[in-house]
Amino acid sequence: MSRWRDAAGQGRAHAEVIDDLAAARVVLLGERHDRADHHRWQLHVAAGLAARRPVVMGFEMFPASADPVLADWVAGSLGEEAFLERVGWGDCWGFPAELYLPIFRFCREMGIGMRGLNVPRGLVRAVGAGGWEAVPESDRDGLSPAGPSPPAYRRFIFELTGGARPDRAATSAEDPAFNRFLRAQEVWDRAFATRIAAAAALPGGPLVIGIIGMGHLQYGGGVSWQLRDLGMSSVKVAIPEEEAVSPDPDRCDWSWTSLPVPD
Repeated sequence: MSRWRDAAGQGRAHAEVIDDLAAARVVLLGERHDRADHHRWQLHVAAGLAARRPVVMGFEMFPASADPVLADWVAGSLGEEAFLERVGWGDCWGFPAELYLPIFRFCREMGIGMRGLNVPRGLVRAVGAGGWEAVPESDRDGLSPAGPSPPAYRRFIFELTGGARPDRAATSAEDPAFNRFLRAQEVWDRAFATRIAAAAALPGGPLVIGIIGMGHLQYGGGVSWQLRDLGMSSVKVAIPEEEAVSPDPDRCDWSWTSLPVPD
């Protein structure tokens, strides 16, 4: 039985899904950061895509400023300990490196370019607090203002972050009190999209695979929305699930259901 499902909830064969993803310009693979099975799935999909065409991989885990270190890693100039130290893993990401090292090793062993997608947290906080206009252009890390998120994504992020609750000023996704949080989220979405678009413009037009938390990818918003705002089409989103959920054609293009963990 296939664990892949399309947007309508129909099971599909692995090879069929890989063929569909390989025809895109950008493939966004979601994750829960602490799930090893999600990272194994990402690796399997990336390997299938790399067998079909040239790829570059972008990672939420690294800031764009880490690109020279990522290039040294792929070139084989660094051992694992030196790589993690130079990239500042303990500062830039709060999850164990062991979860991600199989993907990083795959990139090095196959000569696949790696790109950092993230931005300084100070920029995220500043835009959340005062909007893009409050941040000098010189401090925007090369980004343009985010396109306003679609309503479905706004509602998704509101519910994902706890919905209406006693300790929250916003009472609904439409409440202006939610704008500050959403603006911060959109900085990440825009940053990831901007870095991905730059990688897609590299010579040869490689397929760019984004390794990104699934909260940035669903309901037509987030990174795919910002990519379209930047003029990029042909973007596919695939996310892992713990169990098959009710079909929702607006959620993503493809979903994969992980095996339950035995007792």
